[in-house]
Formats: sequence, structure tokens, C-alpha cells
Amino acid sequence: MSLNKLFKATLSAAALFAVAGTAVHAEEWKFAHEESPGDVQDLYAKEFKRLVEEKTNGDVTVTIYTYGQLGTENDITELTAAGAVQFSNASPGHLGTFVPEIQVFGVPYLLSQDNDVNKKVLSSSPTIYDGLSKDFESKGLKLYTMYPEGEMVWTTKKEVKKPADFDGVKFRVMTSPILIETYKSFGSDPVALPWGEVYSGLQTSVIDAQVNPIFFIESAKFYEVTDYLIYAGQQQYTTTVVSNADFYAGLSDERKAMLADVKAELDDFIYEAQKEANDAALDRIKKAKPGIEVIRLDDAQRAAFKDASKGIGASLVEEVGGDTKEVLDSLRKEFGTGM
Repeated sequence: MSLNKLFKATLSAAALFAVAGTAVHAEEWKFAHEESPGDVQDLYAKEFKRLVEEKTNGDVTVTIYTYGQLGTENDITELTAAGAVQFSNASPGHLGTFVPEIQVFGVPYLLSQDNDVNKKVLSSSPTIYDGLSKDFESKGLKLYTMYPEGEMVWTTKKEVKKPADFDGVKFRVMTSPILIETYKSFGSDPVALPWGEVYSGLQTSVIDAQVNPIFFIESAKFYEVTDYLIYAGQQQYTTTVVSNADFYAGLSDERKAMLADVKAELDDFIYEAQKEANDAALDRIKKAKPGIEVIRLDDAQRAAFKDASKGIGASLVEEVGGDTKEVLDSLRKEFGTGM
């Protein structure tokens, strides 16, 4: 080998060694989510970052990407499946194209009204982690955890306490057959409207109502163009955290144990954090618009909506097929909400 070639080889080896050394001591994990800074998913991601970096003594750093920085909700799921992102939030409404059975979480009154029950099921359910997780892995995703971000609250321009009150109400929904059918069953007239047109739609009465967690209603300022906030208990906004399946499988046993510890701590953290975020958002709404009316339906009133929508699960089973019926039946049993 000539001196010139030897010199180049030595430089290449030194460069590779430097890169390898950097990778060992400054491993970066990317975590992308679907919301803005300060929203519930961001609270989760920040605590995940803190815990991972603390438990690895800085050997792993976590970079957080908020809504829009890496594209749409579907984009970040695809980036995770491709391995460009290590962790991301992916909510059932968007995951349906990847894992159709996950749409069961859109069925009204599936979750318990008791968040202690929800925490137990969403963090350790055999239906989810022994069953549904296999469908995730077939798409290149590892299901890390699930958690609710808060009750989905209706914003309306009229008082709604029973299905008949929804007569003639134009209710904004995402473009989803199951959501359209759900809000028809509740008595409203569903309107599939793009997200960016919701505020102006409420303002100009193209639509009369929409649904979101209260923290999101506050950050999007939907309260400015509505008169009632109605808690009907029909659903919580539930999200998943997924990882790239190959990335996770390739982790050392030590790293996997660390992530299990992080998950356990976050399972407790996020329930309190989302409650505080939603309570604070409701307080700010009341201060910003003192005339807004908050209605919490009682058990009998909620039962009327639950009864009206009792056929939605069967419709989803027929539409999606596969093992959707078994998943839905098992989850209803675990949540204690069988119909």
C-alpha cells in the first residue's frame, strides 16, 4: 500500500471511529407528536425526554417535533414506520389506515367514566398489548402505550341535553364513516369539514357544533364562537405512542428495561397532567367568556345518548371486519362498559 493510500485509510478509520464514538455518547431519539407546544401530547413528550435523558445519564438525547414540523399526522406515522423517527404520537382516527381495528376507540361510551379503570386498561390490557400490538408490528410499528387526553366536549350554539335537542344542528366531524354515523345516531346533521375551516365555519354558522378536548377548544379559541360547552361522557380523546418496530427490537435489554420504567412513570404522570391542563383551560375559557354555559349531563341523560348510539359498534365491525368484533367485545369487558 502506498503512503498516500495508507494516509487516506488512516483518516477514514479515524473518521469512522469519531462517528461511532459520537453515536455511543450522543445517541439521538426523535419524538414527533400531533399537537402544539404546551398541549397534552407535548407534556407527555417533554416528560419522556426528561426521564430518558436522566435514566441514561445523557447517553440518549430526545429531540421533540411538534405539530407541522415533520408534516401531517399521517406523515409522522409513516416516518416512524420507516425508521426516520423513533417515537411518535398516533391517534386512532389517523391510525385507522394503518391498523383498522384501532378504530374501536371511536365507538361511543367504550371507555369507563372512571379514569382509574381507563389507566389500568390502556396501560396493560391484554387485548391491546397481546392482540392489537401484533397488527402494529406488521406495519413496522411497536405500540408503546395509550392514554386519554381528556373528555371530548361538544361546543354548541344551543342547549343540548337529549338526542332530540340535536335536531337540525350541523355538527362538524372528521371525514370518517363511523363518526358520521355516530353523530347521526345522536340526532345531529354531521358535516365533514376540514380542520382549518372549523373556526370560520362556527363563526358563519356553516356548522353549529364541533367536538374536542377542552384544552384544544381553548387553544383553538372555539369558545369565542360558541355558547355552550357540553360534557356528555361519550368519548375521551385517546392517543397512542408508537415506536419504530425494528429500532425497538434492536435495543439492548437494558434500554428496553429503561423504557418500561419510563412508561410506568408516565402512565401515572399523564393522567394528572391532562386533568390539570383541561381544568386550567376551562378556567381560562370561563374568565375570557363569562357568559358561556357549561353543561354536564347526568347519568340518565348520558344513557339516552348511549342507547341512541348502541348500533355503532356493530356498524364498525361490519365495515372493518377481521377481528374487530373480538377486540371490541374484549375491551368492553375490560372497561366494564358492555352494551
